[in-house]
Amino acid sequence: MKTIITGTSKGIGKAIAEKFLSCGHEVFGIDVLPASLENSNYFHTRTDIVSGELPKLGDVEILINNAGVQDSGRDIDVNLKGSIRVTEKYAFRKNIKSVLFIASSSARTGAEFPEYAASKGGMVAYMKNVALRVAQYGATANALSPGGVKTELNERVMNDKSLWKKIMNETLLPKWAEPEEIAEWAYFVTVVNRSMTAQDILIDNGEEAKANFIW
Repeated sequence: MKTIITGTSKGIGKAIAEKFLSCGHEVFGIDVLPASLENSNYFHTRTDIVSGELPKLGDVEILINNAGVQDSGRDIDVNLKGSIRVTEKYAFRKNIKSVLFIASSSARTGAEFPEYAASKGGMVAYMKNVALRVAQYGATANALSPGGVKTELNERVMNDKSLWKKIMNETLLPKWAEPEEIAEWAYFVTVVNRSMTAQDILIDNGEEAKANFIW
């Protein structure tokens, strides 16, 4: 399938691109950074999803909005407005089969940087609007909301033993997800799934569910 993925140069986006490429899909990556993937089925456009020129691509079947920043001063512009800009350009066509947004557990809890949490919460709300509008094409739209994921973005706390111990105490399963696991979820939701739409899937190792019963 012809697939667009934003933010493919590293982290979750790169893992998702690698998963789709391994399954024989044609992947068009969009990132402000240079390409970090080499594959005959991978095509890279280096541009800013907020203000740069987006590539002219037709017959898009899968769109995955992954590009994002954190505590940057541009969180709402990149994470929310950028994803809206990309989606409005590519999603509403007869060949579309699935649209996916990589949101965050902070969209539910608010427990991160203010603009980051707001941008991800807005992304989930916008996803539901997209689901209503792509249904006419028989397409789905969903979101994944990961908790902690082992990416470069989080190395500061991952490499701090004291902070890492505190973080692990906040989850039922004392671990964070690997980018490859989120990629598996992304593939299932966009390719295997044909009936679930307008849903946000929380993948946080039980952080939201953790409760201590004191008797």
